[in-house]
Amino acid sequence: MATANWLTPEQLRAWKGLSLMHLQLQARLSRGLAHHDLSYQDYLVLASLSDQPGGRRRVVEMSEELGWEKSRLSHHITRMCRRGLVRKEPCPSDQRGTFVVLSAAGREVLDLAAPGHVSDVQRYFFDQLSREQVAVLSSIADGVLARLTTDAASRED
Repeated sequence: MATANWLTPEQLRAWKGLSLMHLQLQARLSRGLAHHDLSYQDYLVLASLSDQPGGRRRVVEMSEELGWEKSRLSHHITRMCRRGLVRKEPCPSDQRGTFVVLSAAGREVLDLAAPGHVSDVQRYFFDQLSREQVAVLSSIADGVLARLTTDAASRED
């Protein structure tokens, strides 16, 4: 049986702080989005699509970006389709592939929700940080995400 490589007190404090910060920020941001009948997850999907040409993206690409299992994303997309926020289209070059496309209604609700959401992100997160802290945070996120991507790719081989 392997022995645990326990976190140092400093690491534990940082990890707990990051975890609690993430949970509380997500809860606060979710409350703001609820005024537009959106969940935080809905917003992530809509924002991901809005960044793409034609507001369309393959399900597998979105799953990789969001870090969601394909089945979780597929179920979420189905619920969003019922609400008219997105639609599914078959991929012409891959019989098994599916595109998710931002609908006019999805674009409209995103356009209404985005200003308040960005304001909340600014207020509850970035207003607490200096430019230097933002740069360090970006570097940390890039490193962690690169490691996660590398590990995911090595598992698929």
